[in-house]
Amino acid sequence: MEATNRRTALYEQQKSAGARCINFGGWEMPVQFTSIMDEHHAVRTACGVFDISHMGEVFVLGPQALDWLQGMLAGDLSKCPADGAQYTFLLNERGGVIDDLIVYRIADDNFLLLVNAAKIAEDVAWLQRHVIDGVTIDNRSDTMSALAVQGPDAPRIFREVFQCEMPVRNTFVAMEKCRGAVIAAGTGYTGEIGFELFFSNALAGDVWGAVLQAGAKPCGLGARDTLRLEMCYPLNGSDLSPGRTPLEAGLGMFVALDKREFMGRDALLAQKAAGLTSKLVGLRMTEKSPPPRAHYPVLVDGQVVGETTSGVLSPSLNEGIAMAYLPLELAKPGQIVQIDIRGRWFAAVVAKKPFYRPSSPRPA
Repeated sequence: MEATNRRTALYEQQKSAGARCINFGGWEMPVQFTSIMDEHHAVRTACGVFDISHMGEVFVLGPQALDWLQGMLAGDLSKCPADGAQYTFLLNERGGVIDDLIVYRIADDNFLLLVNAAKIAEDVAWLQRHVIDGVTIDNRSDTMSALAVQGPDAPRIFREVFQCEMPVRNTFVAMEKCRGAVIAAGTGYTGEIGFELFFSNALAGDVWGAVLQAGAKPCGLGARDTLRLEMCYPLNGSDLSPGRTPLEAGLGMFVALDKREFMGRDALLAQKAAGLTSKLVGLRMTEKSPPPRAHYPVLVDGQVVGETTSGVLSPSLNEGIAMAYLPLELAKPGQIVQIDIRGRWFAAVVAKKPFYRPSSPRPA
């Protein structure tokens, strides 16, 4: 019998608000409240709030924390200031992506890793396997909740809730608000301006209610997926995997190959020297078709050359979009391909990333 899905501290409030939930990474999470289209456009034009409490909060502490993380993560934390955030990767020895994550540098001896929900146990086990003296790994995922508030109205909502200015992109502040400690970060997964909040489970109802009262629309995983795919932001387990490197995914700018030894560095250097053989590209449908989904064959001249890793109907563009790993010689923008959607071939083209560029945030 399948184990019961886990629920966040906001589950009952979300169900009362009309949430339709699905199993996502072992969690019972809202996929939508009204409709994916409605929630997607709310984030692009006003503001939406997502419960991201299923994601993991793993603290790395101790006098050796900075040096050790420099050897465990692909990014260069020496370039991340205190109160700064950095997107980076946890890699295996072959340079494959175990997880993509955001690291928040609270101090030289205190870091918060925001990791993907389905990877919490694996990430913690991997880190524990390589931990050294002077480093403590403190997994607080079960005791913390988180929200992502995204859209042009986010700065106004932040001011209304917290009576101060929203953190700028890739920074964070720790505050005593909503009757407890809240970490507010200028990060997000939609391409819009916004912020993310981290706090104890006991504060979840208060923070959720305050953000809704200020005007944010509750949104589910469906809109989160269409928003991130329009920006070509990868999804771990779909677009990123232990068998693919950040270089193949087109994310080499987040890998510090020039820093000292880190896990997977030798494999990445060898791959770079030998030359990539495949690359993650964006695909836009060029004719009316059903929405592309993951694992659909991609063909050129009738021959299968890859398969989609993600795909949706873009609400902003009103056309199908997808991502796929293709041979390097077929990965240039303008390359014509076909996508096999349930036995029928539909025309598509390799497109420049991202598919969609948000307009400048409107004045708050």
